[in-house]
Amino acid sequence: MKGLILAGGNGTRLRPLTHTGPKQLIPIANKPNILYCLEDLRDAGITDIGVILGNNMPEKVRELLKDGSDHGVRITYIEQGDPKGIAHAVGCAEEFMAGEPFVVYLGDNILQGGIRYMVDEFTAGDIEALIALTPVSDPTKFGIVEVDSDGGIVSLEEKPKRPRSNLAMVGIYFLRSSIFPIIRQLKPSWRNELEITDAIAMLHQSTGKVVARQVKGWWKDTGRPEDIIQANRMVLDEMRGKVEGTVEEGARLEGEVTIGSGTIVRSGSVISGPTIIGRNCIIGPGSRIGPYTSIGDECQIDNGDVEASIIMSRTTISCGMRIVDSLIGSGCVIESQKAGKEGLCLVLGENSQMKA
Repeated sequence: MKGLILAGGNGTRLRPLTHTGPKQLIPIANKPNILYCLEDLRDAGITDIGVILGNNMPEKVRELLKDGSDHGVRITYIEQGDPKGIAHAVGCAEEFMAGEPFVVYLGDNILQGGIRYMVDEFTAGDIEALIALTPVSDPTKFGIVEVDSDGGIVSLEEKPKRPRSNLAMVGIYFLRSSIFPIIRQLKPSWRNELEITDAIAMLHQSTGKVVARQVKGWWKDTGRPEDIIQANRMVLDEMRGKVEGTVEEGARLEGEVTIGSGTIVRSGSVISGPTIIGRNCIIGPGSRIGPYTSIGDECQIDNGDVEASIIMSRTTISCGMRIVDSLIGSGCVIESQKAGKEGLCLVLGENSQMKA
């Protein structure tokens, strides 16, 4: 069985962060989103993995993953070019799959608990596709599946205006080579994309061998800044603290806090978990960090107050105002002499400068 990770798309909802790289590389708890997908595949026993590349700086995906050997897998890169829908991306991988069954994993999705149990069911059964579902609050934004009382599929529809169900298709699809002739027959949707929902619906109509299963843990599509912040909270909630850096006398750690090697937490600072701080950072003096905060490598936060945020590597913050629910790219500089309890909610692209 093979794996396919989709790392294309323009990531327009995450601009300005995606002006300088693919959305799949944005870190969650200091690890690029795409690595969670890769590790789920590997931990399910899938080590032959194709990665679909788009037009938005695909070289950065190659630079991160290389040939996959650092992660215990073998990677083949497949060029999609312009984003024309998930089904189009899957179709680009037909030659790579070479007739084998495979798992498609959207590179900006994150799932609690992995996929091993679904892999086992799919490989053991006489089925052409298995789709993973989860309940959502706004089904008009997702591919939606209507199921009967026995769990059988009644209908599938992409982003319906009048949803018949609240069960959304998670961005993980278990497929066989029978999907490729159907993809070749697809016509673009109203979004001018080849929809994987349409392909699976046609497969279900022609074979009746498509099953749907609700995932056992939480799932998040990290397509918007607020989704990434929420995913960061979910991952941090499951982490256990580990201190490899230096915590000066007079500094305090509360709860589950991870501090990387070479990092110094200066006197008067308070780090509230769950929080992760990378390597070679300087925190404080007098800074308050957390809870639910991720800070990348080589950051400096002087007398700052940061909560429920993601601060990427090489960023400097010297700001008397609270920073909350923020997504701040690498290499940023935030300076302010103002003080106040009202929080700043920021989305800053790489190398931004903000002074107030």
